[in-house]
Amino acid sequence: MIRVRRLLNLAAVFWVSLLIIAPAQAEVRVLTSIKPLQLIAAAVQDGVSNPEVLLPPGASPHNYALRPSDVRRVQDVELLYWIGPDMETFLPRVLQGRKLPAVAVQTLPGMHLRHFGEDNASHDDHEHDHDNDADEHDHDHRPGSLDSHLWLSTVNARVIAAKMAADLSAADPANATRYTSNAEAFSKRLDTLDARIKQRVSAVAGKPYFVFHEAFDYFEEAYGLKHAGVF
Repeated sequence: MIRVRRLLNLAAVFWVSLLIIAPAQAEVRVLTSIKPLQLIAAAVQDGVSNPEVLLPPGASPHNYALRPSDVRRVQDVELLYWIGPDMETFLPRVLQGRKLPAVAVQTLPGMHLRHFGEDNASHDDHEHDHDNDADEHDHDHRPGSLDSHLWLSTVNARVIAAKMAADLSAADPANATRYTSNAEAFSKRLDTLDARIKQRVSAVAGKPYFVFHEAFDYFEEAYGLKHAGVF
C-alpha cells in the first residue's frame, strides 16, 4: 500500500513538473500604425491580448520620424496593420526590411474608398483601383488623391476587423473562436452605433457647417452630411 502511494505521488509530481516546464504559447503581438486601427484590433483581441500602436498621441502619420525603438518594433512584431502609403508616408521604406508581411488596409478586398473632391451623391461604391491608389502619394488633399481617413466608414471598419480576426486565428488557433466571435460582436455594435448616429444627425442633415480638417467625407457620405468649407 505504501509503495502504491509512493508511485501515485511520484506520478503526480511528474505530471505537475511537466505542466510547470511546458512552454506556454507565446502571445501574438499586433502593432497598428495609428490609434483608430488599434481600437479595431482591441475589439477583435478582447479577452486575449492587447494590441500596440506605433504613433504616440498627437503625432501626424504624414511626417512622423521613427525612433530606433520604433524601427525594431516594426521589424519584430508578428502582425502589423497600417492604412497605406497615402497616410503613413514614413513607413514604406522601413517596411522593406521587414521579413513578415504587413497589411495595408486600403488594399483589402471590399474596402470602400473615396478620393478628395468626389461628390457624395455621385460616388461609385467600392470600384477603385487599389494599385493606383497606393502609387498616388498625394498627401495634401488635392482633388483626386485618395482620402485615407477610411476608418470612418463602418463598411471599412468591418472589413478591417474581419481581416484581423482571420490573421489572428491563423497565428493563434487556440483562440480562433474568440477572435471570430469578437469580430462578430464588433460588427453588431457598429449596427447599433450606425442606427444611433442616423437618428441623431437627422435633425441637422442639409444644414451647412465648416470643418477644421477635411477628414470626414466617409462619415458625411454615410449620414447625408456635407460641409460647406474648411477653415
